[in-house]
Amino acid sequence: MGKKKIKVLFVCFGNICRSPTAAAVFKKTVENEGLHEVIEVDSAGTSGYHIGDKADVRSRDAAASRGYDMSDHRGRRVEVEDFSTFDYILAMDNDNYSQLATLCTAGNWNKLKMFMAFGDGFPGKEVPDPYYGGPSGFELVLDMVESASQGLLRDIKEKHLSKTEA
Repeated sequence: MGKKKIKVLFVCFGNICRSPTAAAVFKKTVENEGLHEVIEVDSAGTSGYHIGDKADVRSRDAAASRGYDMSDHRGRRVEVEDFSTFDYILAMDNDNYSQLATLCTAGNWNKLKMFMAFGDGFPGKEVPDPYYGGPSGFELVLDMVESASQGLLRDIKEKHLSKTEA
């Protein structure tokens, strides 16, 4: 396949709850559609607090209960270079979006979006941080991410993949 891969980066604050969950869900969504060779998925955080860390055990457990694997995740911080590398840079909340906007380079504003702009059935455009809450917060994150992942994949297919590839 000679076509350039579509690269998607999910971003939250620490890169241990929401963004790795989104990456795991979207990765499986892409695999289920047979598009894993044309779409690449990663996640990062706006802070450097959890560089190298595994995803939060509560996120891993909630994801595993729905068939998503986060075992290979290691936290990393978003870098200015990511704006050149990725086609989609998706913020989980308004604070993440604002932090990303300070890193965004000229000509790359079209890549920066709120992830929930692709989701249906949830009020607002933010994925709430479940870190300080109970198990239901992690389940809500999964519900939201599953919805937005479907919408994101539709967007990628419409904008980047021809009818014969998708």
